[in-house]
Amino acid sequence: MSDRYLHIVSFDVSYPPNYGGVIDVFYKIKALYNKGIKIILHNFEYPGRERAPQLEAYCEKVYYYSRKCGLNSAISHLPYIVKSRRSEEMIENLLADNHPILFEGLHSCYYLDDQRLRNRMLIYRESNIEHQYYLNLFKAERSIAKKVYFLTESARLLLFQRKLKHASLMLVVSEWDTRYLESKFPDNDIRFLPSFHSNENLNIRTGSGDYVLYHGNIEVPENEAAAAFLITKVFVNSRHRLIIAGMNPPKRITDLAKKYENISVVANPDDETLFSLIRNAQVNILVTFQATGLKLKLLNTLYNGRHCLVNQAMLNGTGLESLCHIAETSDQLVMKLHELSKKPFTEKEISKRKQILEIAFSNSGNADRLIEAVFKR
Repeated sequence: MSDRYLHIVSFDVSYPPNYGGVIDVFYKIKALYNKGIKIILHNFEYPGRERAPQLEAYCEKVYYYSRKCGLNSAISHLPYIVKSRRSEEMIENLLADNHPILFEGLHSCYYLDDQRLRNRMLIYRESNIEHQYYLNLFKAERSIAKKVYFLTESARLLLFQRKLKHASLMLVVSEWDTRYLESKFPDNDIRFLPSFHSNENLNIRTGSGDYVLYHGNIEVPENEAAAAFLITKVFVNSRHRLIIAGMNPPKRITDLAKKYENISVVANPDDETLFSLIRNAQVNILVTFQATGLKLKLLNTLYNGRHCLVNQAMLNGTGLESLCHIAETSDQLVMKLHELSKKPFTEKEISKRKQILEIAFSNSGNADRLIEAVFKR
């Protein structure tokens, strides 16, 4: 078999894989490398995230381009997250051959309709229905300035979404998002392909724990709102212990938690600490008010934790309902917590998870599906 090359345009430096979208990018690169795909990686970089020599182990070439942040990218009909990720150097590198190009997220799609690429295979990797995601950030945000930005960006993203008609193939992280894009682009090739992730095998402890865990990047307004909801509506006056763990928890959340003896915050845990918290919890509780994309923390929990208690929006067309306990209101969540606190986790439940997760969410299996979609047309 001749060498198969794939350009991947990443919205951020693809290592370390320490937040949602980048986790999907990095473990996709790793899985494709293990299948013999030659990857030419293009990273947009900006202060706060260093260049990563670790990527060179999986890629034939790794390029870095400075993200064009600032007023020139902000004053535009294009979304800021898109216009700030443009580079003539990158387009020249893409034009140096005729290999397929995979654009990671709407963020990286500035050149999707570029006439210079009109004869290339162009793949859009969806991670969210971005205009809906930004509209929900607008609703969750408390700062007036940020609310204006999120609402403006949502409108721009909705308009920019029309350019997806130029994609030869769309690979979508949830069944709900797949149905949405199929309704908007009925003539395009659109396929459900779940997120890639860090889990190769299940690592779950049977038995019981003595606390409930909520984890996520707490500085994101969506997760801040979820943490505040759990503190003030679910665990207030509760006998259950809640640990909130995640990146950069805002002062509002730490101050709220201090009011209650049964609630504590673990700020910026390293991977070992976080996975220990997930594994030892009796219940991992995950709620969201954003029904878009696939929440990778849900997969991490199902691969590593005991009981998983979620609301319906967290599932969002993942097909994982049978592996989770579902509740919507604060009263329903409290009732489920009482029930699950008395229920040891068993080998039978681990076997059930293994059957489902290894079919639909295997990195190796999903790499095979991606390769078939791109190279066997």
